[in-house]
Amino acid sequence: MNDEAFNMSIRRFLKVVGIRSQAEIERAVGKALAESKIKGDAVLPVSMRLTINGVDLDITLDGEIRLG
Repeated sequence: MNDEAFNMSIRRFLKVVGIRSQAEIERAVGKALAESKIKGDAVLPVSMRLTINGVDLDITLDGEIRLG
């Protein structure tokens, strides 16, 4: 295994995940605020599932997003 190639591949994937996730969260929260489904001081529970086929990785990461 080429450790440098492996590390760079992981970093590229995580960059895409981070950028895309932030954009989707901002879009969904903006829409919910505009539709008065949530308030501007809401605390939103959040989770993300990470799976990798072939190495039996399946984890869920939990947290929260605070608007206020």
